[in-house]
Amino acid sequence: MMNNKLKYTRRSLLRGAMNGAAVAMGLPVLESLLNVNGTAFADGTDLPPCFGSWFFGLGLTPGRWEPELVGSQYELPEHIAVLQPIREQRNIFSGLQIFLDGKVNQNHVSGAQGQMTGLVTKSAADYDESFDAIIDRTFGSNTRFRTLEVACDGNSSSGWTARGQNGKTPCQVSPLELYRRIYGEGFTDPNKTDFSPDPAVMVRHSVLSAVKEQRQKLMNNVSSNDRSRLEEYFTSLRDVEQKLAYELERPAPLPACSVPTIDDQEIGTMIAQVQNTHKQFATLLSHALACGQTRIFHVTLGNAFSTLRLPGEPSAYHALTHEEPIDPVLGYQPKCKVLGEQCMGFFVELLQAMDSIQEGDGTLLDRSVVYAFTDHGEARLHSMKNLPVFTAGGAGGRLKTGLHVAAEGDAATRVGFTIQRALGVVSNRWGTESNEVSAPYSEVLALSLIHI
Repeated sequence: MMNNKLKYTRRSLLRGAMNGAAVAMGLPVLESLLNVNGTAFADGTDLPPCFGSWFFGLGLTPGRWEPELVGSQYELPEHIAVLQPIREQRNIFSGLQIFLDGKVNQNHVSGAQGQMTGLVTKSAADYDESFDAIIDRTFGSNTRFRTLEVACDGNSSSGWTARGQNGKTPCQVSPLELYRRIYGEGFTDPNKTDFSPDPAVMVRHSVLSAVKEQRQKLMNNVSSNDRSRLEEYFTSLRDVEQKLAYELERPAPLPACSVPTIDDQEIGTMIAQVQNTHKQFATLLSHALACGQTRIFHVTLGNAFSTLRLPGEPSAYHALTHEEPIDPVLGYQPKCKVLGEQCMGFFVELLQAMDSIQEGDGTLLDRSVVYAFTDHGEARLHSMKNLPVFTAGGAGGRLKTGLHVAAEGDAATRVGFTIQRALGVVSNRWGTESNEVSAPYSEVLALSLIHI
C-alpha cells in the first residue's frame, strides 16, 4: 500500500529509478582455469550448458517424416533422411499438439507461441515470456549477451523469444552486423594473457552499485501496481550491472574460442540466399558460444508466413502450402516436401557447425541442447496436431539422445518443460490450461535428473 506522506512526481520517480538501478549485483564469472582436457574448470566444475532454439516455418509433410519404431532402433524416413549425420545426437518427437482451449487459431502464430511461451492467447499481439528467459534466470551467467537472436530471411520481427509482456525480441538479420556486434568493441579474448578493465566501465559499475538503499526506499513506498512496473524496469537495469561485472573480471580461458571469418553476402528469401545467411549465422553463433559471449541463442529460418522460394518458382513457400495441389500418385505436395527437406538440411548445418568445435573429449554440441520447432503439423490446414519437434545435443550429459519419442496427443509444451528440467529449472509445472504439463519425458532425461 502506498505511503501518502511520500509524494513522487514523474521526475522524481525517474530520478529514483536511476538511483535505484542496482537491485542486486550478479556474481562475476569465477577466475578459475579449465582442467588439462578442457572439459571442466580446474575446480571440477563442468563447463556450463548452452541452449538454443531453431524455428522452421510450415512444418513437414504429414506421414512422411515420422519414424515407425519408437526408441533407438528406428529408421529415418526419406523426408528427414538428411538428418542421418547427426542421428545419434538428436531426438525426434512425434504426435505432439498445441491445444487452443476454445480460442481462435491465430494461424502461423498459436502453435509456435504455445511451444515457446506455454500459453495460447486470444490475440497474436499478446506474446508473453518465452522459456529461454526462464532458462536464462536459472543460468544466472555473466556473459556479454544474455541471448543472441537472428533471422535468416531479412525480417527482424520473425523471432519467437520475449522477455515479459513487452513483445517479441527483434532479431539480427545481417551476419556482418552480428560479427561486428560480437567481435567489435567490447570483445575480450578469453585466452589472452594480459587483461585490464576499462576505467569507464569501472566508474559506471561503481555508480550503479552505490544506489541500493535508494532503490529499496522507493520500492517500499509505491503502490503494488507501480512496484510491479518498477521490478520489470529494475530487471533490465540489473542486466546492465551483470554485464558491467562481467567486463571487470578476467574471463576464464576457453581453448575452443577462436574468431571466425565471414563474407558479406546478399540477404534475401531465395533458398540459396537463406542458406548462405544461415550458414554464416551458424558459424558466428557457434563461436560466440565457444568464446563464452553468450549461452543462449535463437535462430529463425524464415518467418511464420514463410517467404522462402525455390529457383524459378513464382510462389513463396507459404503460398505453395495452400495453392500447390496434392499429387494424386505421390499423395503429397511435391514442392512443399522439397522445401521442408531443404529446411532440415539447414538444421543439420547448424548442428555440424557446433559439433565441429572440439572441447576436450567432447564438442560444443555435446554440452548444448538445441530445440527445433515449427508452427503447424500440416500447414495447408493450419493444423495444431502432430507437430514435428526435434532436440539435438546432450546438454552436458543431462539429456539422452538418438531416440524417437512417440507422444500421440501430448501437449508439445512437454518438450520445452523437459529441456527446462534438464538445464536446472526447478519447477513442478509449466504452461497454462490444456498446455500445462507437469511430467518431463523421463526417457530422454539422464537418470540423475529424473527425480529433480
